[in-house]
Order: sequence, then structure tokens, then C-alpha cells
Amino acid sequence: EQMGFCSGIENYSRHLSGRSAGEPPPTLLDYFPKDFLLAIDESHQSIPQIGAMYRGDRSRKETLVEYGFRLPSALDNRPLQFGEFERLVNQAIYVSATPAEYELQKSEGVIVEQIIRPTGLVDPQVEVRPVAQQVDDLLEEVRKRAAAGQRVLVTTLTKRMAEDLTEYYADLGVRVRYMHSDIDTLERLALVRDLRRGLFDALIGINLLREGLDIPEVSLVAVLDADKEGFLRSSVSLIQTIGRAARNVEGRVILYADTVTASMKAAIEETERRRAKQVAYNKEHGITAQSVKRAILDMAIHAVASGADDALAGKEELAGYLPEDRKDVPKMIAQLEAEMRAKAEELDFEGAAMLRDRIQAIKDLDLGIMPKRPEVLKQEARAAAGLPTRPAGQKRRGRPNGRPGSQRR
Repeated sequence: EQMGFCSGIENYSRHLSGRSAGEPPPTLLDYFPKDFLLAIDESHQSIPQIGAMYRGDRSRKETLVEYGFRLPSALDNRPLQFGEFERLVNQAIYVSATPAEYELQKSEGVIVEQIIRPTGLVDPQVEVRPVAQQVDDLLEEVRKRAAAGQRVLVTTLTKRMAEDLTEYYADLGVRVRYMHSDIDTLERLALVRDLRRGLFDALIGINLLREGLDIPEVSLVAVLDADKEGFLRSSVSLIQTIGRAARNVEGRVILYADTVTASMKAAIEETERRRAKQVAYNKEHGITAQSVKRAILDMAIHAVASGADDALAGKEELAGYLPEDRKDVPKMIAQLEAEMRAKAEELDFEGAAMLRDRIQAIKDLDLGIMPKRPEVLKQEARAAAGLPTRPAGQKRRGRPNGRPGSQRR
């Protein structure tokens, strides 16, 4: 006669599906036919995460069970163990520029190298320079690339060094930005887009591998303290980092180090091996290398707004929101913010609110997000304040301070 729900019941799915203790839970892989083909991209990172998912989940739930926050059977609502995952996969393709030992063993010698690029681009030349003058030496290199209209990626070992280097270069007049882990996805996309558009010349970060930075305008990648062995300076990480300069015909990589470590040696040798094959192929077929040409993603107005979502503003409503030169966006926002504060001081709160919405719309457009229509924003504001919302197009009756429904005569 009664129906309800139990929050977190999925923790005890073992009892609902009739499984025994320790038995693996059903997953999406169970629904595929036996002869399905699994393709794993970036396998050198994806494969280790499969085993890590189970161990991380187990560690967390064991603590919850130990202190009485979960029943022991909650341990069986879990990701697959690595061995269980392997038993479900009959055939797989591992895709990676730097395959790990596991993939090489599983492939049993069936390895296909895709080294030749359609554009004729070759892997960049790698140069090792001493650490002593790395900051000043890199400053000169950044200025050279900036003068040529090119971009630079710089990777450091610590967050502190990245911050200090960004501040130091900025004080010297270099247009530089710092990418860190606290930046969310949309801001990161905007940062990469601004680098491509030339709003700044150098991007400094700690781990540029995970950012998916594939920027044709980058002609130089600099790795500071390359001889400090560790995850970010392993042969795999260095090869992946070197590849960031392989989209530009003038791509080069500078490793700042006092000694050539085993990881550096392996990365340099592998890059030179691939480069030699690419150069030989280009020479044999008369190919002239060309930089990758890719449109700069600008999601602001072009072909994004449509009538499919009535809450989103249309192109006609956004006309004139952004300046002709996108470099003037910060200046426009600062000007509108000053006007908004002035209206607030004059107690013109409605005018201030309209400017606030306009500022937010400009920021959204600059990040590639379609802003909402003004009436939708007003409805959301009323809902947040606990006021009843009115259907779109219905006007308020009576004065704001009068009784509901009363009208002036």
C-alpha cells in the first residue's frame, strides 16, 4: 500500500541481484557480445586506472564498514578487479604514443606504428641546455618566438616555481599565463583559445600532459629541471611532452638539465628514431612539411544559438554584446562594472541588475557559453528569492509596493 525509496540502496545490490559474497557485479561489458572489440585510447594511462578504481573503492568502503557506516555486503558493490576485467575482454586494441610494458606483452608482437603524418610534420629536434641560466635563457627564447608570432609551452616541477616564473616574466613585459589544477574545464578551454589567438605568448604549467594541449601555434616546448627523475620527468612523460611541439613545422624542444638521465636518454633516442623515419619518408616522396592548420574554436555566437532551447538567447539579442576586437573584452567588462556600481549608488537597482546580467552574458560568450534570456534570469532570481514565478510574457499588476492586483487609476 505504500511506496518509498531508500537512499544508497545500490550499496547492497548484491542482495538484489542474488550474487554471492565476493562475486563481481554486473557491468556494461556483460551486455556486449562475446566477440566485441575493445579499443583503449591512451592505454599507458587508461590501463593502470582500471586496477586503481577497484583498490580506491575498496579502501574507502573498508573504512566505512569498519566504523559502522556501511554493512559488510556494501564491499561487493564495486568496480571490477583487474583480473575480472581481463576475463571479459577477448580482443583489444591499445592505442598510445608510449605503450607500457603490459600492452606490449599482451599484443604479442602485433604492433602497428603510425609515425608518418599526413602533413609531413616530423618530430621536433630536442636540445639539452644547462640548468644554471635556464630562466634567462628561456626568456630570450620566449621573446624570439613572440616576435615571430609563435607560442611557447613551459613545464616546471613545482607550483611555486610556475607561479614565480609567471610573475617574473610578467614583470619583464612578457605576455604570459599560468595554468594550474584549480582552473576548471571551461576556463582551461578559454585559456588555450586565448593562447592560440595571441592574447599571450607563453603558457606555464606543472603537468601539461593531462591538459590535452594540442596547439599548432606552439613552436617551442621548454622542460625546466628535466634531470630531476620522477613521474613528470619519466621517459613516457618526456616523450608525451616533446610531442606537444610536433604540430608546428618549426617545433623545437629544450630540456634544461645538467646531466642526461636514463629517462631523458630514452626519450631523446625514441624521438630521434621517429624523426629519422619521418624525414626519410618525406624525402623519398617529395613531401614538404606543413604546420597543422586548425580553426580557433570560437563558440560564442556562430551557429550555436537556435530555437531548440527557449531559455538561451538568440543571435539577435547578442548583437553588439562583444567588442569587434576580442582583446577589448576585459576593458568592456571593467567599464560596465563601473557603470553598474554607479547605478547602485544612485539606488537604480533595476539598471544595475540589467548591467550585471549583461556583464555575465559577455563573460559567458567569451568562454563559449550561450547566455540565457533576460526573462529567464529574472524568473530564476524570483525562484531563488522564494517568490512565485510568472509565466513568460505576463506583466506584473499593480505597483511594486502596493497590494497584489491593485492598479492606479
